[in-house]
Amino acid sequence: MPPKTPEDPEQNPYDLLGILQEATEAEIRTAYRTRSLKVHPDRNRNDPNAAQKFHALTTASTLLLDPLRRLALDAQLRLQAAKKQRFASYDNKRKAMVSELEQREQEFKKARMAKEQERTARESENVRIREEGRRMREQREKELELQEFERQCARSKPDSNGTVEEDPLAPPPPGDLDTTIRVKYALSSYPALSTAFALAAHLRRYGEIDEGTVVMSQKAKKAKKSKGFADGEVIVTALVPFNQLGAAFGVVSSAESLKDRGMEVAWAGGSEPPILGWLRERGELGGPAAKRAEPLPAKTASDGTTFSSFPSSFVICF
Repeated sequence: MPPKTPEDPEQNPYDLLGILQEATEAEIRTAYRTRSLKVHPDRNRNDPNAAQKFHALTTASTLLLDPLRRLALDAQLRLQAAKKQRFASYDNKRKAMVSELEQREQEFKKARMAKEQERTARESENVRIREEGRRMREQREKELELQEFERQCARSKPDSNGTVEEDPLAPPPPGDLDTTIRVKYALSSYPALSTAFALAAHLRRYGEIDEGTVVMSQKAKKAKKSKGFADGEVIVTALVPFNQLGAAFGVVSSAESLKDRGMEVAWAGGSEPPILGWLRERGELGGPAAKRAEPLPAKTASDGTTFSSFPSSFVICF
């Protein structure tokens, strides 16, 4: 804990050590030794405040043995004494006015400190979210490398002659971000979506979401850094994991219509999950590899947005 500064008038080092303001360095050291021995925690095991008292004495002694900080403290104490003298000479009406002004100033300082603490906490949360996003990206890159290796192994099998041929039907292994999307929007466009719970409820029309796993960050951006957003506008960025791949695919398929409404969506991994390419090759997503008897089903959200979805009868098998 840093030593108390002259801005802490309730902690008067001279009073704590029981010495005069004109005390010498030797007198300060003597007073500290005498009083610290009396309140030392080892000698006062039954006093829960012993450690706090000992620390206060140590802080006071350290401050008074620093010539520059003691000079500032003495100046502050002189100002306080002069202020008390002036206050004593005021009439009752003026005293009440001065007391009210001082109380307002203290309340203002407390409010400013609370606001600063809130800002610090918000910045810490943003740092945590950025770190979490970085960790997820690194994990995704490692998984993609492993998936590529496993895909090559899965598609390669020896025939009766000992040669190796690829199996084009082997599906890619599932990834942790296959069902996760990245959402970005200006808070002014969606003021009701300021929490992870509200965002999950808004997107739940596409499919089930566990709002406890939604990661959200809010930050004021500059126009040159956030294209399409006003200078200083609060931008919300979130990672939203759906329970099913079809739900996440439905949201990304609606990216154009959602963008027209001020919301940008994309795959959290930065690119389409490999499993979608495999499904497209099988014709399950309307790809050229197979002809479908029926078009890909579509669902209509409560706000009129139409988005693609997997057939209800389709089951992914590995």
